[in-house]
Amino acid sequence: MFENKKILVLGMARSGYEVAKVLARHQNQILVTDANEQDPDHVNELENLGVTCMITKDPLELLDESYDYVIKNPGISYHHPLVLKANELNIPVTNEVEVAYSLLPEDVKIISITGSNGKTTTTTLIYEFLKEAGFPVHLGGNIGFPLCSILSDIKKGDILVLEISGHQQHDFIHYHSDIAVMTNLSEVHLDFFGTYENYKKNKSRILHNQTKNDVAILNLDNDDVLEVSKDILSKKLYFSSHVKADADLEEDGIYYKGEPFMKCDEIRMKGVHNYENIMAALLATKELGIDDDSVKHVLSRFKGVEHRIEFVREFSGRTFYNDSKSTNVKSTQIALNTFHNPTILLLGGLDRGHSFDELEPYMTNVKAIVCYGETKERIYEFAKRIGKDCFVCQNLIEATHKAYEQSDRGDTILLSPACASWDQYKSFEDRGNEYKKVVNEL
Repeated sequence: MFENKKILVLGMARSGYEVAKVLARHQNQILVTDANEQDPDHVNELENLGVTCMITKDPLELLDESYDYVIKNPGISYHHPLVLKANELNIPVTNEVEVAYSLLPEDVKIISITGSNGKTTTTTLIYEFLKEAGFPVHLGGNIGFPLCSILSDIKKGDILVLEISGHQQHDFIHYHSDIAVMTNLSEVHLDFFGTYENYKKNKSRILHNQTKNDVAILNLDNDDVLEVSKDILSKKLYFSSHVKADADLEEDGIYYKGEPFMKCDEIRMKGVHNYENIMAALLATKELGIDDDSVKHVLSRFKGVEHRIEFVREFSGRTFYNDSKSTNVKSTQIALNTFHNPTILLLGGLDRGHSFDELEPYMTNVKAIVCYGETKERIYEFAKRIGKDCFVCQNLIEATHKAYEQSDRGDTILLSPACASWDQYKSFEDRGNEYKKVVNEL
């Protein structure tokens, strides 16, 4: 499929770099273009492989009818002029995951995890469960390891655990999941997808190529998940934190197929949102025949994913948490629901025009807001409307110090921005790491 072809890779970053390297080994003629200057070592490596690299803010003239494929970075809008031109020329537009999928060895089993929130934790748990049990397993996808970057390590019969974003799913053609997990759906990323209906349509593509021999793990408590999965062919398994299901949460712990599995006080991670992620991971791995002891051993020691309600430090009677991965309002709702003591909340980041009003019911324990970044003025107006003290800062370093100044012993200081990081940082990881650095230097 991707051999002896002429291919334009739109957007380098990490996925474009990795897919170009793989395609170069299959006798393809490749042009990589990006609007921004790239790592010189990466550019040199690609050029030594015969890849042409062009930095331009106007790549439209690079594409003509001679190209067989456009491989698009998932973060680039499908309304990008070059993508629209490819559509006019009937040139297929896809992405790095689809390319890697077409090059996988036979009999590889794929577990795909998607959803608006919780997918990184669920993906990591599935991987840790299987690794603990000795399965031949690989971790990749949107979690930070492009599938192309681990392609050479994957052997016949291996298991792939892949976090898949809605941006990636939009460009899927043949990608197929043996087990697909949908954690939940809520109104996020509307700046990219335009409408919630379009967002849900893209998120559901992970289920479309499944057959009756495949499995879908679904959130029984989420009406939108139930809606997009109602006509799928695969076997459906459900998890719930409210009602009986294939895996469900009761007062004393998690149940599997109606039988007690593990008590909540034996699980290192806390919070209903984490128990939901655990149940989804349990259902997925049980389908592969995992033993109970491996799962329980991981759950008894696994602290959670970095930058997701991550405990940083206790200092001078205050506890600091890093939830930099909360790039939307729904994620911050989950974080606020975790704490019941007085909380200083750090909010702010890239302004996507989204409303903060849906945070109001979750602000009971928030004694003050400290805001920064592009959204700081809108957050200040929101805080005034709901009667919360609010302090406006220019950046996260200043905001962290201000939060500490306004706190008292017994308070939680929580970075849960409800915004993407790209106004001041390259990634939410960079933002979270800076917050932790400042906290640890107090």
